[in-house]
Amino acid sequence: MAIETEEEEIMKPRSDKRDYRRIVLGNSLQVLLISDRDTDKSAACMYVSVGSFSDPDGLEGVAHLLIRVLPYSSEKYPLEDGYSKYVSEHGGCTNSTSSLEWTTYYFDINNDCFEEALERFSQFFIKPLISTEATMRKIKTVDSVYQNNILSDGRRMFQLGTHFSMESHPFHRFGSGNWSTLDTRPKAKGLDIRRELLKFYEENYSANLMHLVVYTKESIDKIQILVENKFQDVPSSSQRGFQFTGLPFSSEHLMILVKAVPVTEGHKLKVTWPITPSYRRHHKEGPCKYLAYVIRHEGEGSVFYILNTLGWATGLAAGEVMHTSEISFFEVTISLTDAGHDHMQNIIGLLFKYIQHLKESSHKRVFDELSAVSETEFHYHDQIQPFSYVQEIASKMQKYPPKYWLVGSSWPTNFNPDIIQMYLTKLTQENVRIFWWSKKFEGDTDKVEPWYGTAYSVEKVTTSMIQKWMSSAPNDNLQLPAPNMFIPTNLSLRKPRDKIKFPVLLRKSSYSKLWYKPDTMFSMPKAFVRIEFNCPHTRKSAEDEVLAGFFVRLLKDYLKDQQVYQARVAGHYYAVARTEIGFLVTVFGYNDKLNILLKAVIDTIANFEVNTDRFCIIKEMKTNAMYNHKVKEPSSLASEYSSLIMKDIEWPWKDKHDVLPHSRVEDLVKFTRMMFSGAFLECFIAGNMECEEAIAIIEHVEDIFFKGSKPICQPCFPISQLTSAVVKFERGMSYLYSEEGPNPDNENSALLHHIQVHRDDFVLNAKLQLFYRIAKRPAYHQLSTIEQLGYTNQLYLRNDFGIRGVEFLIQSTTKSPREIDLRVEAFLKMLEKIIHEMTNEEFKSNVKALIDMKMEKHKNLWAESVFYWGEITNGTLKFDRREAEAAILRDLTQQDFIDFFDEYIKVGSPRKKTLSVRIYGKKHLYDYKSEKSEPLELNSVRIEDILGFRRSQPHYGGSFKGFSDMKL
Repeated sequence: MAIETEEEEIMKPRSDKRDYRRIVLGNSLQVLLISDRDTDKSAACMYVSVGSFSDPDGLEGVAHLLIRVLPYSSEKYPLEDGYSKYVSEHGGCTNSTSSLEWTTYYFDINNDCFEEALERFSQFFIKPLISTEATMRKIKTVDSVYQNNILSDGRRMFQLGTHFSMESHPFHRFGSGNWSTLDTRPKAKGLDIRRELLKFYEENYSANLMHLVVYTKESIDKIQILVENKFQDVPSSSQRGFQFTGLPFSSEHLMILVKAVPVTEGHKLKVTWPITPSYRRHHKEGPCKYLAYVIRHEGEGSVFYILNTLGWATGLAAGEVMHTSEISFFEVTISLTDAGHDHMQNIIGLLFKYIQHLKESSHKRVFDELSAVSETEFHYHDQIQPFSYVQEIASKMQKYPPKYWLVGSSWPTNFNPDIIQMYLTKLTQENVRIFWWSKKFEGDTDKVEPWYGTAYSVEKVTTSMIQKWMSSAPNDNLQLPAPNMFIPTNLSLRKPRDKIKFPVLLRKSSYSKLWYKPDTMFSMPKAFVRIEFNCPHTRKSAEDEVLAGFFVRLLKDYLKDQQVYQARVAGHYYAVARTEIGFLVTVFGYNDKLNILLKAVIDTIANFEVNTDRFCIIKEMKTNAMYNHKVKEPSSLASEYSSLIMKDIEWPWKDKHDVLPHSRVEDLVKFTRMMFSGAFLECFIAGNMECEEAIAIIEHVEDIFFKGSKPICQPCFPISQLTSAVVKFERGMSYLYSEEGPNPDNENSALLHHIQVHRDDFVLNAKLQLFYRIAKRPAYHQLSTIEQLGYTNQLYLRNDFGIRGVEFLIQSTTKSPREIDLRVEAFLKMLEKIIHEMTNEEFKSNVKALIDMKMEKHKNLWAESVFYWGEITNGTLKFDRREAEAAILRDLTQQDFIDFFDEYIKVGSPRKKTLSVRIYGKKHLYDYKSEKSEPLELNSVRIEDILGFRRSQPHYGGSFKGFSDMKL
């Protein structure tokens, strides 16, 4: 039973209709109950205040290992992976994560199965079964994670930061773990890793160190009874949890400049200061949130504005990171150009000059602005999936008093200049740690970080050095952010005239189509506007694709000069992105100021000119990106090659690589004129906006681009609009493309096994999705957990312009791509037996779970709008897709499904169409050479020349977006 029930007010958004209650069970487990009568899914999250800081000496990675073993089985439910299997079969998913001081376990599931899932969930905190076999399997999984990440610059940067700390402090440890730390070394010491894992669990997993969030549609009282019955037996040993005081740094770890060599091209500068976590005592004052707000602002007089103007930087981020109970860091990370790399000292000096400027400034106006923006964001925050929401709330429960469990430190309300100054005094020259990453340091380093092999050197910096850098820094007029014109003031809701369920074609002209849907679901003062510029001359060649990339990247750059970044600060979103048929403009946010944002974006496009200096910087960035393509993970390369093989609008990386060095300003000028020589606008406006407003917006855009004495664009009539084409594989054929991985240091190999099934059709869609539902969990369990092929082990549905399929993507160091391909086919044979022997009850359970997932309501305007946009841009216009496919599933028989599997998926089926893309890494190059020399099996085709293959094959033909497809 609960020993404490609190009805005290928990601050919640005005738009939040859910009920909340905090209870504390007799074992001291703190619980937040959430009742949402409208939810389609239930969810739960357990937050345990134990992480890698608690790893025993010499057993790095035990906390990480436990999160993979603990949910596997319990005394009450001994079947291996039974918890995950049950959740997956009933429309849900599971996950667990760990960090320095905490671990979370969480899941979601269909409402009618929540009680049993919660029972299974509770049991591995009460009486888990930690078997020797499961432990050994999961050690291999942990090592696979390590092997996957060994060339990740993010991981390498993090571990290098921890390397510069006192060896006696847990911050110095390697928390991820690998085969050496969890198997080789413990065995050498005579330790049984399973016993050590059990010991770790028993000594650290105590109910008083746990916080639970439970989210479902039942009443609060019913949820409380449910939780009391299931979690009161979680053992409590009144543990204090991991305790340490003071920072993990001595003087030798401060005032340092570390030069490190990354895997990828590009230069980064990270300036970091250890501080006392601001959330502990000052979450209402928000000093670090405020300092991040002003240091990363991009307006005139900011650090980034000056660096960007000089051509020294392309990005700047700032904020408080790596929160623990006793330490966090305030970090400023700057992405440098080549010129910026050469002016590192000036940049550091400018940053310290700006910090000095902040110490001398008045902050009340800017703080009040930040507080107003945060208040609006809190009260009108888009609802998210329960799966994510429970994790988000659970992470706050240990940090904040119950009243602030929802808001945390996201809304600073108390302006206190003394506290701001107190944190500014931490951002000193004496407290700084500078990490400078660049491949230019290759050959000039003398040390190697032991876990990831990062080459680095370190030197001390002095206050006199930094003072000298400050004196030579740019002497611009430093300023705080200007008043933000994008902050909404009118948050009233428009009342829709009609209850419109699906988008309607509101307007059509020679220049555009406008689809429209008012908000009838979410009651939020927000709107969504998306305009696709359909331009035939964007991807006719590799050169076109490269120049289109220049165009979009320069647009993004110019939008920074327009101070449109302030819109994001105020809670709006904007993006310009390339598409298969041109480029896309999206704005989303509070409708009160959305028209101002859209006008700024559209005006920037209409007035586009090529700035030579910025062009050169973008070219430098693209050159780096081209190099970094070589060090992409093999799984990413396999995905790229599959798209290149199947879609006519894709161009090989090598072709683009050859074009890029010769790209000139005049080429982009000529390309831009050609691109706009024919254009058609596909538009969608949704949300808190009346139809007259939507029409006025598009008419204004048309006036800018198509009207006047010198129009920017000429209309692109339907017959000349670009269509997308997908290669149509021949029935009964298998296609193979093999490639040697371009990175000689990467031991990973990858396989992409694609099964092309059908063109968009409700009946076949429903059957394919049901196959995916049934196959996904056993695929991961068999290929990853049992066979240990690799941690990157995915099965997913694929949709190329309405051409549907399913594919396996596996990355591995243990098996070659050819061997993995054979294991995939072996799995499909095993799955054939499962499908043919499935009971009718099991079949119906899977069908019901899929129907429930399809009928889930969209959680917010963004999710709904993106769904409808997919129908519009693909030309399918099946806005009732989910309802139609659910209706088909209700009538689907088990024999119909077996027939579908036997025809399209079954190994050896005469109608099956398969593409295998194999990327061979360093460990499997012998297999690559061997495969190339061997004859192919019957009905197989080896692809040597991708473009030649593409040209020689029949195509489905793209969805045609002409007027004939319009539906009123």
